Amino acid sequence: MRVVDSHCHLDFEGMEENLAAVLKRAEEAGVDRMVSISSRVRKFDNLLRIANKNFNVFCTVGTHPHNAHEELDVTSDDLVRLAEAEKCVGIGEVGLDYHYDLSPRDAQAQGFRVHIDAARRTGLPLVIHSREAEDDTISILREEMAKGKFTPLLHCFTSHRRLADAAVDMGGYVSFSGILTYKTAEDLRETAAALPIERIIVETDSPYLAPIPYRGKSNEPAFVVKTLETLAKTRNLPVEEMACITTENFFRLFSKAS
Repeated sequence: MRVVDSHCHLDFEGMEENLAAVLKRAEEAGVDRMVSISSRVRKFDNLLRIANKNFNVFCTVGTHPHNAHEELDVTSDDLVRLAEAEKCVGIGEVGLDYHYDLSPRDAQAQGFRVHIDAARRTGLPLVIHSREAEDDTISILREEMAKGKFTPLLHCFTSHRRLADAAVDMGGYVSFSGILTYKTAEDLRETAAALPIERIIVETDSPYLAPIPYRGKSNEPAFVVKTLETLAKTRNLPVEEMACITTENFFRLFSKAS
């Protein structure tokens, strides 16, 4: 069975020390591709180094909304230039986080728009973090989409259905993490069951959000199979078929990783 992990953090402190073992377990679980996500442009070189050393690891370039105020000097031109790297397959993770508000909201919005411009110019998917900011996320996406097309990906989706519907209507995708397996996530499973099947993928967001039965442990790409199993059950499909569908969706979205 071929599976992909569309969102992980292989440069996380502690993860790198055991990276060979983490990648081996992923391979044994059938995980064929991993996209290690950028949270700070200034750390992109380290992320790219990991991707270049491992054939099945790819990366993105971007600034997480938590760090938006630290990288307001990063321009669309900077992102476009860095995204030329062969193993860089997306822009982000970027977006809006009103739960923690670790960065001023105007800085988050500014960074969001800069990254959207880079996604538009490169044709690479835009990896979006949105937490308790659905209305503003939708508003910015619609405003920017009117200026020119780009492809949004809502990562680790846990928001209201209206955000997922808005992204799909704009040609976007929705990614589900280990949260999908949690007992309290019935509403999320209902959303996963209702979205167009050609627009959904799976991720770990490792080392965070380990799925059942690993909840409470450090997450890693091998565990994405458990999220896939829950997604398959939610869609009333065999696991192998769900794996094929999400993998095809992944390569359609992250075409540079093929």
